[in-house]
Amino acid sequence: MANFGHVYLIGAGPGDPGLLTLRGKDILEKADVVVYDRLVSPAILGFCNPKAKMVDVGKMPTHHKVKQSEINKLLVQFAKEYPQGVIARLKGGDPFVFGRGGEEALELVAAGVEFDVVPGITSAISVPAYAGIPVSHRGIATSFHIITGHEKEVDSRKSEVGSDSVILSEVRSTKSKDPSQNLSLDFENLAKCPGTLIFLMGIANMDFIAKRLIECGKDPKTPLAFIEKGTTPYQRTVMATLETAGETIVREKVTAPAITIMGGVVELGQALAWKKNLPLSGKRLVVTRAAKQASGITARLSALGAEVIETPMIETRVVEGSFNWADLANFDILAFTSTNGVESFFKQLFAAGYDVRVLAGKKIASVGKITEKKLLEYGIRCDYVPEDHTGEGLGKLLAALNPIPQSTEGATSHLTPRILLLQGNLADDTLLKLLPQATRWVVYETLPVAELPEWKREAVAGADAVVFASTSAVENFVKLMSQGTAGVPPYLKATNGSAPIPQTSFCIGRMTESAARKHGFNTVTSDETTMDSLVKKIVEFYTKNS
Repeated sequence: MANFGHVYLIGAGPGDPGLLTLRGKDILEKADVVVYDRLVSPAILGFCNPKAKMVDVGKMPTHHKVKQSEINKLLVQFAKEYPQGVIARLKGGDPFVFGRGGEEALELVAAGVEFDVVPGITSAISVPAYAGIPVSHRGIATSFHIITGHEKEVDSRKSEVGSDSVILSEVRSTKSKDPSQNLSLDFENLAKCPGTLIFLMGIANMDFIAKRLIECGKDPKTPLAFIEKGTTPYQRTVMATLETAGETIVREKVTAPAITIMGGVVELGQALAWKKNLPLSGKRLVVTRAAKQASGITARLSALGAEVIETPMIETRVVEGSFNWADLANFDILAFTSTNGVESFFKQLFAAGYDVRVLAGKKIASVGKITEKKLLEYGIRCDYVPEDHTGEGLGKLLAALNPIPQSTEGATSHLTPRILLLQGNLADDTLLKLLPQATRWVVYETLPVAELPEWKREAVAGADAVVFASTSAVENFVKLMSQGTAGVPPYLKATNGSAPIPQTSFCIGRMTESAARKHGFNTVTSDETTMDSLVKKIVEFYTKNS
């Protein structure tokens, strides 16, 4: 076994990336290969090692992209190709709850490949919870029973119905198109069961299932709910009864992926539904900030109901050894124009053996509140922050400062403040034009992300809007997403036949807004250059247009 990689059968949960287990996330971050299913959220794929080989074996309801037998063999193949490697098999829900994880595990055992199972939160429980429906409730249901309505060419497996049991029943399939020939559920026992019935993957057969349950004695008025795309921003709950199940599916156009839950607990959903009230529910937003900066806004938008696709457009790298630290003594004001500049400056300062004491007596300027907040993390309070949080605003503020009085041999003279600009390699000359006597140190360089994996391009193409925090992010986003579409505004061009690239963009700052408009985006710009202001603007936009 030492010559094989280690396979992890990981449950991705029902869709919400927040419901992925910590162990699952840890494995994905270091995986060499990730074999994933169709229902795995793009936001969860975003946790994967960026250098990992990504293999889509996704299955559609009526078409298997890759057969299960081939998936089993693929796992063994990758284990052989990556000795000592980490192979992640990422499956929706839980691998062992109708996820066919057992079949994959048996294949690995037969080949002598070691594996771990990382359980996931099953949709059977989590999706109803997100719809405000508890699967059990005192006085209503003391048991719940999970049944798959998906057609499969396997023998029926059934357990006896007990008053406090969890039942896992499976459907048998034949080649017949007649549901009565495809399903071999024990309808008589299920009809008599007093607990909650939860059907996974059964929308196509639900009309037949409902009629059979009624024929076997189940109350036609039994409350029922179809929950589409559970725990994602696109979740939708459709209420019905057992006798109206079929017509409701047709009228409301209920489609997979969806689960069906039956029983008295369904009625609790009318009072307990909580997720549908979140202001960004149903929205997919692309955040283009650098990876280390994206987590803050991602968490805020996710908490408001959005699905966030982190898609960094730039990477930053410290420019080391390019200046003499002793020269700091020659400057009166240090001006920072970005959080990257702050982090890069102090990283190099500390690495050179200095600390913040070398800044004693100097004034500190920041282009805006976000950079000001970052300086405060290093114990540095700003002396100058312009009301207009732009390079032009900062330049005008510093240019208007009174000369510094200086006494020499009993006489007093006034000197223009000596200003040091701490910027990146892509900074324009706005500040230098306004402050011609200033000195610039390039403390970091910005590098554009060279490419996007196909799964992320598809996720971006299906998003509602994109969030920009810099002009460089705008420019590189357009470049990457418009490859092969020269001269065509990005929002007008579909990617690989999928939905168009988002037309709406949310921007921080006027320069970012200007860059986005230049490329044809409809822009919504935050009132202030802060993440709080941007998030507030996003919520206001969708609340107003809901």
